Amino acid sequence: MPPDRLTQLLAKIDALNSEDPTTEIVDGAARPRELVYAERLSAWVLRWHPEASEALRIAARGQHVRRWTIPRDRYERTRRGYLRWRETLKAFHVQEVARLMEEVGYPGAMIERVKVLMSKRALGTDAETQTLEDALCLVFLETQYADLRRRTPEPAMRQVLRKTWAKMSEPARAAARALPLGEADRRALEQALLESP
Repeated sequence: MPPDRLTQLLAKIDALNSEDPTTEIVDGAARPRELVYAERLSAWVLRWHPEASEALRIAARGQHVRRWTIPRDRYERTRRGYLRWRETLKAFHVQEVARLMEEVGYPGAMIERVKVLMSKRALGTDAETQTLEDALCLVFLETQYADLRRRTPEPAMRQVLRKTWAKMSEPARAAARALPLGEADRRALEQALLESP
């Protein structure tokens, strides 16, 4: 029996992310970074909602599809440049996932739903969008925060942490407080939150 369309779609996304030339060491082996990211994001979504909808599972897996093809250094090193880069990436990821969904036969309504989730236009009013945002924030705090903190001036890092925290639901904040962060990383997070307006 041929695989169902969700299985086909996730395999297509994973195949594209497997082409990422940047690797990350996971359990002693080098793996494509965006493939690892997609797996981690999917895992957090399913940890929160084991019965997550098909649209939410697709949005999580495709959130950073082929991200490396639009590098940050194409844009000026300013806040404006950063925001332009992020908006370009968001549109690119949505377009790629929509194209793949069409290839495996998803109807337009489902494709539109995934676009809404991936764009996060309904953050604050849509429970699934919040779940996706919570998972994104938790992946960041769990796997990227410590390294970023070592490379980022303290005032800028405090701002990043406050903005991340502001986007999270209360259950996600509780999960973040339980993450196994290093002592210095946890202290920096707590200090940033204490100083929040």
